[in-house]
Amino acid sequence: MRVGVPKEIKNHEYRVGLTPASVKELVAAGHELFVETGAGMGINCPDGAYEKAGATILPDAAEVFERAEMIVKVKEPQPQEIALLKPHHLLFTYLHLAADKAQAEGLMASGATCIAYETVTSRTGALPLLKPMSEVAGRLSIQVGAHYLEKAQGGRGVLLGGVPGVAPAKVAILGGGVSGVNAAQMAVGARADVTIYDISNERLAELDMFFGSQIKTAYASRDAIARAVEEAELVIGAVLVPGAAAPKLVTRDMLKTMKRGSVLVDIAIDQGGCFETSHPTTHADPVFEVDGIIHYCVANMPGAVARTSAFALNNATLPFALRLANMGAEAAMKADPHLANGLNVSGGKIRHQAVAEALDLEFVAAA
Repeated sequence: MRVGVPKEIKNHEYRVGLTPASVKELVAAGHELFVETGAGMGINCPDGAYEKAGATILPDAAEVFERAEMIVKVKEPQPQEIALLKPHHLLFTYLHLAADKAQAEGLMASGATCIAYETVTSRTGALPLLKPMSEVAGRLSIQVGAHYLEKAQGGRGVLLGGVPGVAPAKVAILGGGVSGVNAAQMAVGARADVTIYDISNERLAELDMFFGSQIKTAYASRDAIARAVEEAELVIGAVLVPGAAAPKLVTRDMLKTMKRGSVLVDIAIDQGGCFETSHPTTHADPVFEVDGIIHYCVANMPGAVARTSAFALNNATLPFALRLANMGAEAAMKADPHLANGLNVSGGKIRHQAVAEALDLEFVAAA
């Protein structure tokens, strides 16, 4: 199969769909690789590294799309990329369509087959292609949260771990999934006072066993979340409903009860966000203030640590990319129902039920 890797063009997106190591694996499997010049520079992988791995370097995205059958990216295609998609293309990338109707309609109009990393599943029902970026975003959320709690950044002027004689900051983590656990690991390491909130009692028991006395756990009732927001200096929104828009757990009214200069970090922003006052921001302008509360709502958080993120993502996506290239999309999805769960759009139709419901569009199951 002819596989293309365009350079990412979303604001401050430095990751790349395939690293040179991944290109080498696909070339070894007999595939032809086309990489846009400069695609890997954001992670310090020059064109030469791709050529050494066996890829052909092309001057622009238009030529990559023209030559390739499968397009491997990181972020959702931008309007100028959607315009390059044709019905014969297979697009393999993050899509996050539940919060982006314009993109969904563009992909439907293209006729391309679009498989989203974030809805591919595993035997356990987990999301293996979302996991590495959830790990990065979870860990990064504490790093950026601590930064924006600094007074010079407009924050409350609180050190996450406190010092002897001064209490540490209270950190409330909403959601005990992959992002939440990784956020907790970092917060615990910084000696913060950490509580994880979740609606699964089974998950809370697992977290209690995993962290022991290092954290507290609480059932995520409306009342518990309201109290958590009131008391915490740092609130991490780490909830996920696969393929669907995130629930709004923190309302505008709740902000009025918070301590001035507290920080909200919305990891779920690329699925619409889990705070009512959230709206997507970029690495160029990452924060805004509402009622004295700082909101960090960068839609591609892992892009801030692009090299770590790109290699972590490729470790997870490569086996699926190989399967798609070796077998073709239809056969690969027929052989693997978990990969088939990744299908969001094909033949001009929405093929994922949660996405269709979130966008109020017709769901048509793949044949």
